[in-house]
Amino acid sequence: MTDQVTQQQINQTAWAACDTFRGVVDAGQYKDYILVMLFLKYISDLWNDHLINYREQYGEDEARIRRRLERERFILPKGASFYDLYEQRTEPNIGELINVALENIEDANRAKLEGVFRNIDFNSEANLGRPKDRNRRLKNLLEDFAKPAMDLSPKRVNEDIIGECYIYLISRFASDAGKKAGEFYTPTAVSGLLAKLANPQPGNTICDPACGSGSLLIQASQEVGSENFALYGQEVNGATWALARMNMFLHARDAARIEWCDTLNSPALVEGDHLQKFDVVLANPPFSLDKWGAEDADSDQFTRYWRGVPPKSKGDYAFITHMIEIAKRQSGRVAVIVPHGVLFRAGAEGRIRQALIEENLLDAVVGLPANLFTTTGIPVAILIFDRSREEGGTNEDRRDVLFIDASREFTPSKTMNTLEAAHLTKILETFASRAAVDKYSHNASPDEIAENGFNLNIPRYVDTFEPEDEIVVADVQKDIARIEAELAAVRLKMAGHLRELGVDV
Repeated sequence: MTDQVTQQQINQTAWAACDTFRGVVDAGQYKDYILVMLFLKYISDLWNDHLINYREQYGEDEARIRRRLERERFILPKGASFYDLYEQRTEPNIGELINVALENIEDANRAKLEGVFRNIDFNSEANLGRPKDRNRRLKNLLEDFAKPAMDLSPKRVNEDIIGECYIYLISRFASDAGKKAGEFYTPTAVSGLLAKLANPQPGNTICDPACGSGSLLIQASQEVGSENFALYGQEVNGATWALARMNMFLHARDAARIEWCDTLNSPALVEGDHLQKFDVVLANPPFSLDKWGAEDADSDQFTRYWRGVPPKSKGDYAFITHMIEIAKRQSGRVAVIVPHGVLFRAGAEGRIRQALIEENLLDAVVGLPANLFTTTGIPVAILIFDRSREEGGTNEDRRDVLFIDASREFTPSKTMNTLEAAHLTKILETFASRAAVDKYSHNASPDEIAENGFNLNIPRYVDTFEPEDEIVVADVQKDIARIEAELAAVRLKMAGHLRELGVDV
């Protein structure tokens, strides 16, 4: 079967494969099994396709064929292919066989895949049930992915379709599992908006220090318009880090450096004794993270918290501070999604916010609608910081802060609100032009912000008040008189009908 497959077809087929686990395994867990199997199927089909080509090219010259295969993006050891496992799908230890195959693939591709499969256990009784049930589920899973519709060979499916299928599945898992699985996923419209606001350019280094499954980094890379960029990410959850690594490979972002670490307490993107610097830093970090590491912030080896230590129960400004510190001086750009409390909370957060504004780093505040995320129904905002506004930067003369209130423009639905293309275009055009739009955007001077006590609550700057129509008392009186006259006429007519029926009135 070599006919090109559409994005919708591959998405639907892959999602149908999830029926093996749906209702039995929590969506926050079965996503790992499905996504790992998708990745295994992809590299197996890629391997088989190239093997066929080499055999056509070199005939019986097995040594030459082997040398070519050893230079593949991913090496498949003997017995570790998806199809090897498919042939063994009825074995009583199929879960163990899958684990061994994945381990062998890791060993053969250590530079790229070391640790990627370590957090997934296809022989787990806790997740997949007792042996009989587990074996049946894994057999069904292998059979689902062996269907002709899931042929992922290059002649049938391009990498863009496979990568987008991966992101589609992640979004569906997040929707199904709500808060638990939504922690690793930012809705496409929001991540796309954030990537466009960050405005990555050819040659840029791009970092997401709370990268989740990596989809925001993918979005940012697609905004560059060329292959001239470098991607970096950090993720604290091991299973989610593995998803991000596979996401990069499925989008042909093999050179991306994604580190498994605690960004705030033990960042891994370092050069010598200092943090690595980037042209673009963007993230959707966890909101108001409790116990983020405030107790060690004063002794931070990278002195990130020189403006002040955020509260121990709210890590928002810890992430913001880290992001600003890793943006290149005089040129780096930072885009971050935050809860609204970041805009106005007092205390330590208020002092940090004031320092950032007085340093002239804050470029824009964009208010978004409520209920855009699976993780929370609260409205959120995007903060844009621009280090080119520092002395010596290309925008050092820019002093105002652009406020955009896009909170009222969205498409409502039963479960989540969505941002359509027109909503996004309006935000981006307003941001690019820095235009003042009535009841939508406003450029606030440093003095105006200072007068508001460095409170960035958007209604202080964008007046969205809609005055009610003026009431003319004389007109109201006329309406009342007219209605009373109509009512009297109706009563009179009703009384006539009742008399005709013999009813006393």
